Amino acid sequence: MRLATAALAALALLASADAASAQSSQDQRSQRGRSPQEQQEANGARSRAPRIAPLRSVANAGPCPFVKILYDAARYVELEDGRAASAAVGYTGEIEGVTAGCSYLSDEPITVQLNILFNLGRGPQAASGQRTYRYWIAVTERNTAVLAKEYFDMPVDFEGQSVATVTQEQSVLIPRATAETSGGNFEVLVGFDVTPEMAEFNRTGSRFRINAGQAASAPDQ
Repeated sequence: MRLATAALAALALLASADAASAQSSQDQRSQRGRSPQEQQEANGARSRAPRIAPLRSVANAGPCPFVKILYDAARYVELEDGRAASAAVGYTGEIEGVTAGCSYLSDEPITVQLNILFNLGRGPQAASGQRTYRYWIAVTERNTAVLAKEYFDMPVDFEGQSVATVTQEQSVLIPRATAETSGGNFEVLVGFDVTPEMAEFNRTGSRFRINAGQAASAPDQ
């Protein structure tokens, strides 16, 4: 279907080029016998652009909040009995990236739109082909206190595979005290809901590939 669409587009471009060439030849023939002033007026009439008002563009009242993945909660690794071995791996996950945009004017709250990319896996100890992961989004004053934190459940069906990729879209609303309160005063953090043991595993830099347990016998360092 894409090839057919591309072919039609190419034919349309060729047709447009032929039509433009024919129009140019016709214009050249029609200008023969005209005075220089008549030719200039005719060319000017064709070159004038239509009078269309430009679209109104509105900028935010200030910068967007900083959006980050919390390192200690960026990965989710289940280990049976806490053993750091590929054969002990259950379900795994990693937040691969976050893209975000925001909008606010005057003294309105800040609306932050996030797209979060997850890579997920299941190892030898995974009990089934389905798993509900839990993650959170927190709003903080920049480098200080947490203002709000919300949890989200993400059901995943691996459909017989060992890995899955999921994108989540979420929206965050941040109230502002005054119209002078900038989005740069806030941070939006994203992370898995992990146990203290998982957080420590992440903090040490140890990690498994998403398909851990299929070939390797030890965690990647």
